[in-house]
Amino acid sequence: MSFNPKLTQKLAWGFIWAAGIITVLVLLFIIGYVLTKGMPAISREFLFTEPQGGLSGEGGISSCIVSTLWLIATTMVILTPLGIGAAIYLAEYAPDNRFTHLIRYSVELLAGVPSIVFGLFGFAVFVLALHFSYSILAGALTLVCLLLPFLMRSTEEAMKAVPQSQREAALALGATKWQTITHVSLPSALPGIITGVILCIGGVVAESACLYVTMGGSSGMPTSFLSGGRTLAVHVFYLAMETNALDKALATGTVLIILILIINFITRRLSLRFQAKLRGET
Repeated sequence: MSFNPKLTQKLAWGFIWAAGIITVLVLLFIIGYVLTKGMPAISREFLFTEPQGGLSGEGGISSCIVSTLWLIATTMVILTPLGIGAAIYLAEYAPDNRFTHLIRYSVELLAGVPSIVFGLFGFAVFVLALHFSYSILAGALTLVCLLLPFLMRSTEEAMKAVPQSQREAALALGATKWQTITHVSLPSALPGIITGVILCIGGVVAESACLYVTMGGSSGMPTSFLSGGRTLAVHVFYLAMETNALDKALATGTVLIILILIINFITRRLSLRFQAKLRGET
C-alpha cells in the first residue's frame, strides 16, 4: 500500500478544521440558546432587586452580581501575584533538583483534584479553623487553592516559550537577571500569562461546588469580603434545582455570559496597554 504524504496532510488539515468548526458551532449554539431564552426575562427590576426565594424564584439578582464581583476581585488579588511569582521562580530561578521536581509534581497533582474536595478543605480550614465563617474571603481563598496550579503551569509554560537567545542578548548588554525578566521575558510571555489569568477569572465566575460550602449561599447584599454571599453560578443552581423559575435561571445565565465577555474584554485591553508600556511603545 503506497503512502501519499499530500493526501495525509489534506486529511489532517480537514480533520483539524472540522474539529475547530464543530467546537465553534457548539459554543455558538449554547450561547445563542441561553441568550435567546434569557434576554426576555431581563428587566430593570430583575437586575436591581435582591433574590426573595420561594418556588417561583421571586426577586432579582442584584446581590448575586455584587457577590460575584467581590469574589472575582478578592480571588484575583491573592491569586495573581502568588501564581505568577511562583511560575517566575520555577521558570527563571529554580535549579533542576528534587525539590523543584517535587513542586511540579505537587502542582500537577493538585490540578487533578475535584473542586468539591477543595470545597471541603476550605470549609474545614477557612470557615471552621480560621473562623472566617461563611464569607466571600473563605470562598476566595478556596478558589485560590483550586486555581493556583493552573495559573502556575500556564505562566511557567508561557515563560519557557520565550527564546533563550533574547535573555542572553539582554544579559550580554549588561542587564541584571531581574531586569531581563521584567523587560524581556515578561513582555514576551504576557499574552500567555493574560490568557491564563482570563481563564482563571472564568473559573471563578463559573465555579459553584466549592462555593456552596464556603460562602453559605446568602441572598443578602454583601458589604465586604467578610460577608456571606451567593454568586451568579450558585444562584443559577438554586433556581434550576429548587424553584420552578427556569426563565429566571436562563436570564441569570445570560447575565453571567455578558459579565464574562465584559471582564475578558477589559482584561485584554489592559493587557495590551501594559504590554506596550513594558516594551516602551507608549
